[in-house]
Amino acid sequence: MRLVLTAVVSGLVLLAQPAQSQTYPTKPIHILVPYAPGGIADIASRIVGAKLTEAWGQPVVVENRPGGNAFIAMGAGAKAAPDGYTLTMATVGDVAITPALFKEMPYKWDDFAPIGTISDAPMVWAANANTPYKTVADMLAGAKAQPGRLSVGSPGNGSINQIVLEWTALNTGTQFQHIPYKGGAPAAAALAGGDIPFAILASSSAGPQVKAGRLRVLAVTGARPSKFNPEWPTLQSQGVKDVDASNWTLLLAPKGTPKAIVDKLQAEVAKILAMPDVKERFAGGGVETIPSTGAELDARVRKTAQQMAVIVEKAKIKPD
Repeated sequence: MRLVLTAVVSGLVLLAQPAQSQTYPTKPIHILVPYAPGGIADIASRIVGAKLTEAWGQPVVVENRPGGNAFIAMGAGAKAAPDGYTLTMATVGDVAITPALFKEMPYKWDDFAPIGTISDAPMVWAANANTPYKTVADMLAGAKAQPGRLSVGSPGNGSINQIVLEWTALNTGTQFQHIPYKGGAPAAAALAGGDIPFAILASSSAGPQVKAGRLRVLAVTGARPSKFNPEWPTLQSQGVKDVDASNWTLLLAPKGTPKAIVDKLQAEVAKILAMPDVKERFAGGGVETIPSTGAELDARVRKTAQQMAVIVEKAKIKPD
């Protein structure tokens, strides 16, 4: 009798999920963002949120909850009711780097049901235009001649930008001096002003300074050329093996959210990211749209987290 009752209950749950997805959503959806307005996660949330509102007729409210190494928003997102009404827009750092930096955290990757990847912001190794460094080979030669003396700016300790710096150094047997700034804009300003010879920046931050003649791009940090400027070579094409990094965003639901709702969100988000006006809005900030399934995102996060953990340990990276 117990087995029969269990089977009946399980069957009712499975039947209820498709019906639940057909009516979802019936009230406002909230997207938690671990950062202040204006960053890539915030922009992704607002673009996608506006389109979800248009498609489903329910408001999508973006809630910026910055601070605490993203613990505030990520922790709240992990503990939210698994009903599809509280989502989290995270970055690669929140799910693949932060876990390698902190032993104790209020969330883990398995606390979430991945919906899909949203955007990808390519990064570049850039040099001040007044330095003699015109290629990656020039930069590496300079680093080998002056171990630990050439300064490289980034938006902060433990950032994906610093990961690229240490990854490059580990793969080429070089040493640099990492200079953390409080954000990408201060790092770009310091590089343009000649305070440091190099920085690892978002393509969108470097682009205007390159056009103004203050910076030159030595390489894109991803494995393929950036659509922001296809003429910029990659690190891999210049002999720096394996390095493949960019700053991407991903949309998450709490673990336990019905699969039918996760699938509905994933399908709608994929349609949104394929829209020409959405692609154009992302491209205006030097960002590409890269829709994916939840399974593809899960595999990417797990692979990236393993890579980041190795780099953090070998380079002895510490958070701020």
